[in-house]
Amino acid sequence: MITVAILTISDKGSKGEREDLSGPLIEDILKGIGAEIKYYEVLPDEKELIRESLNEYCRKVDLILTTGGTGLSPRDVTPDATLEVIEREVPGIAEAMRAEGVKKTNRAILSRAVAGVKGETLIINLPGSPKAVKENLEVILDVIPHAIEKIKGDPAECGR
Repeated sequence: MITVAILTISDKGSKGEREDLSGPLIEDILKGIGAEIKYYEVLPDEKELIRESLNEYCRKVDLILTTGGTGLSPRDVTPDATLEVIEREVPGIAEAMRAEGVKKTNRAILSRAVAGVKGETLIINLPGSPKAVKENLEVILDVIPHAIEKIKGDPAECGR
């Protein structure tokens, strides 16, 4: 079973001014692969808070999914905080999400989302909109369990 923390990054959401639709959607989608959501938190777009939460949850779960804060606005700092936390980047995950996203909208190329590993935890940044969350997770969902097995040291061959 994969244990998960979901972090929604939203100034308005953290103040109760906007309902978070993306975090609950992530939870619903991940239950489809048998994941257990251990933590769910809504944070403001503050790099230090994001970094602290990522570091805290890395010791507690296999997978951290963030939603929001991956664009170009001055307050979008989720990828920056993630890069300060991870030990190894996994660029193929973000590349695959952008490559598939651009088939639906050319604005997908503006995403700064990153993915990487700290310790035995995989961290993946997702966009903030529910539609984009669903589309991005569809691209990577089937590789997440394998990625976590590898991160935890599974010696099995990766070839199919």
